[in-house]
Parts: sequence; C-alpha cells; structure tokens
Amino acid sequence: MNPIDQFNLDIRSLSVFLAVLDEGSVSAAAVRLGVSQSAVSHTLDRLRQALGDPLFVKAGRGITPTRYALDTGPHVRQLVQELRGLALGPPFTPAEARLTVTIAANDYQRDLLLPALARVLQSEAPGIELQVTPSGIPTPDRLRRDLCDLMITPHPPPASDILQRRLLDDRMVVFYDPTQREAPADMAEYLASRHISIVFNTGERLGMDEVLASQGMVRDAAVTVSNFSGLPAFLRGTPLLASAPARLKHGMLRDFAVAPLPFRHRTFSLYLLWHQRHHKDPAQRWVRNQLLNVASQLPEQPPE
Repeated sequence: MNPIDQFNLDIRSLSVFLAVLDEGSVSAAAVRLGVSQSAVSHTLDRLRQALGDPLFVKAGRGITPTRYALDTGPHVRQLVQELRGLALGPPFTPAEARLTVTIAANDYQRDLLLPALARVLQSEAPGIELQVTPSGIPTPDRLRRDLCDLMITPHPPPASDILQRRLLDDRMVVFYDPTQREAPADMAEYLASRHISIVFNTGERLGMDEVLASQGMVRDAAVTVSNFSGLPAFLRGTPLLASAPARLKHGMLRDFAVAPLPFRHRTFSLYLLWHQRHHKDPAQRWVRNQLLNVASQLPEQPPE
C-alpha cells in the first residue's frame, strides 16, 4: 500500500477515534457524535487497517484501548485541534504583527473613530501602521482592487462580495455660536438664516439638502466647504448655522451650541465594510474587532 494513501485520514475519522477513547464505548461515542453505532464501528475498522493496530479490544462487556491507542491519543487530539484551527487562519499575535492597514473614511468618520483605534494599535500592536485615505463615494471596486482594506460609510454598496457591520447611529442637528445668536425657533427662522453648506469633493451634498430640495426648499449658503473640518472656523464668531452629525459635538464642534433640526430627518448609521476575501484573515479580523469595540465605547449622542 502506498504510505501516503495509508495515512490519508480525515478529521471526521480521527474525531471518532477520540470519541471512543474518551467514552470507552462505541455506543456512547455514537450518541456523543450523533451517528449510528454501525457508522462508528465502520470508521474504527478503517482506522485499524490504516494504522495497523486493533486500537480497541474487548474487555468483559466493554472495550479497552490498546497501548498504541493510549500513546497515540494525545498526538491525534493535537492534530485534530490544529486541523480545526485551519478554518480560523494562521495564528495571529498583535504584538508581533508587521503590516499596514488602510482605512477609507471622511473627516467626520476619521476623527470620530480612528484616533482611538490608533491608540489601541500603538498599545497592543505597534507594528501595525494605520493609513487613512479619503473615502469619496464608496464603491465596491475600491475594496476589490485593494485600494483600501476597510471602508467606513453611511452608504454600503449593494454588492454580494462586500461584507458589512454597523458601527453606530447618528443624526443631523444644527450647530451655532451661542455668543452670536439663539437657536432657530422654527422652520421659517431656519430657512431665513444663512448657512455653512457642505459639498464634498465628489460633488455630493448632504442627504438633508436633498430632503429639503424635494420639498421645494433650499438653504441660503453664505459659505460652502468641502468637508466637516471646515465648519468650526467659519461658524465661530458669526450668526451662521451649520447642519452636521450630532456626534461632532464631542469632537471638532465641541465649542458650539446644538439644537434639533426644525424638520423631520431620519437618523443614519455608519457601517464598516470589507471584501469577502479578507473575511477570515486573522489580522484584519482583529483590527475590525478593535474598531467595533471603539465604536461601542463612544459617548452617547447629545440629547435632543
């Protein structure tokens, strides 16, 4: 017999051997494995032929393992554990990792989540370099072409090969400088005020502007900036209004007062996206889990 064929054993057969060794009974092993006694007996016969040893012999009304079975048991158990571990990928030790993780995010998402992630990496995985790139309009192609490893977006693309997890929820509110004005009392005062508008580099506007436009209303923009980071400098010391995500109150807009929008606008969620080929990658899985943990520990949204 070809020696390679002789040891062409599968994990299921080795698991049967361990179950019989642990239970000391074919019938008990069958119950534990959820199979018939004949299936266990057939597998043992195949193992006996492959390994050249009886493995288990009769002892009174039961069976007892041979010396070979007792000596081989620990090695088989370790082998089965290692084979099962293949599904989880190679071992990953954060402190020893050496790689770069690229995350696509806009400035609001970046400042809200990634500084805390960077601190985790510096503490637990100093060999992992965090690279942050602008997200633009999120498309599956960016993940497919490895232009980034992870992407944060409120608009997960409809693609079967792109996986996602919800990170957090947020809502749009109105920010203003309380030394210069009061909060808008109603919709009429909101529309009569002048605003700082956002038009991203991609040409995309805030979703709330589309909601207003669908109702025939337009905000009077005194200033237009390309990202959220541009809001504080233009808002400070002016009577302008800035409509932005509420969680910015804990970050770049912490010095300003906040009020609810004077019209209905749904909350939104941020999602973490990655390509399915990286789903079981142990390094990326660890980074994803750290980012999900960071999101779970963020302060609550400012009250209405």
